[in-house]
This record gives sequence, C-alpha cells and structure tokens, in this order.
Amino acid sequence: MVTAYVFITVVTILANAVIAGADFARAGFVLANSAAVGVPESWLPWLGALKAAGAVGLFLGLLGVPGIGIAAATGLVLFFVGAVAAHVRARVFATIVFPGGFLALAVAALVLGVAR
Repeated sequence: MVTAYVFITVVTILANAVIAGADFARAGFVLANSAAVGVPESWLPWLGALKAAGAVGLFLGLLGVPGIGIAAATGLVLFFVGAVAAHVRARVFATIVFPGGFLALAVAALVLGVAR
C-alpha cells in the first residue's frame, strides 16, 4: 500500500507541477482550452498557483506531514471537480479527459493517503 501511495502521489505531484508551469507560461493549449470553457485568461496565474500549491502540499505529505498532504489532495480533488464541471457546463467534451485524468490522480492520492 505504501508503494502505491508513493507512486501515485509522485505522479500526481509531477502532473500538477507541469500543468501549473503551463498555466504560468500561458501555453497555447492552456489558452485554447480555457477560452473554450469560458475561463478568463486573467485567472490562469491563480489557477496555476492553486495547482502548484497542491503539488507542494502533496510533497510535504510525502516528507512526513500527512495532514498537509491530505489537505492538498482534497483541494486538488475539489479543484478538478470544478474543472470537469466547467467542461460539462460549456459542453466541451473533446478535452474533458484531461481534467478527468487529473481528478482521478488526485482522488487516488487522497484515498491512498487516508488509507496509509
């Protein structure tokens, strides 16, 4: 169980760190997807900061502060539930797999972190 927790949490950290960097860099695919679901470009730094904070919190959880890790995973779950909802609301189903994948990683990290 510990191996699964560490593996999933590391993958979740890396995935969120990469997508936070793409938000900060205003990558083309981020701008296109945000526009498609109706998220203003001015929100990108804040959304990137939330993803980065989640990644940092998960890392702190791995380092031995489980409460922070659980809180970070919970925050990421809520964040990506909102992202999936934004895709559904805008009827943008072509790219819903991406927030759905991030949501699945966050849920797995949360479940494994709580069960640890």
